[in-house]
Amino acid sequence: MLEYWAIRTEPGGLSQVSPMVKIFLLFFATALAEIVGCFLPYLWLRKSASVWLLVPAAGSLILFVWLLSLHPAASGRVYAAYGGVYVATALVWLRVVDGVKLSLFDWIGAGIALLGMLIIISGWRT
Repeated sequence: MLEYWAIRTEPGGLSQVSPMVKIFLLFFATALAEIVGCFLPYLWLRKSASVWLLVPAAGSLILFVWLLSLHPAASGRVYAAYGGVYVATALVWLRVVDGVKLSLFDWIGAGIALLGMLIIISGWRT
């Protein structure tokens, strides 16, 4: 299992990222696009920000859908696994953007969600 996560070095010193690392990075980018696409309309609706924020929000949600289509498994399985990364990314957003200190329960919940995601995507090879 660990070799599936490894970053291998090819002859000549070039590194090759494992499929699992690529999948995780794709999940993270997908989650970030979705969160930004939802956060910008929130700023417009609740914080009296410019209506022009809806333009990048739409672009971000289009990017989200496109990134979701790049995932290497059936859509239901992708959504199930993606949920774990979304939870963790949303909590990072909560801390970094909103400035809210995360509780022990936030960390434990994110860990459990990520563990579930790992279990789901580990089965994709079989």
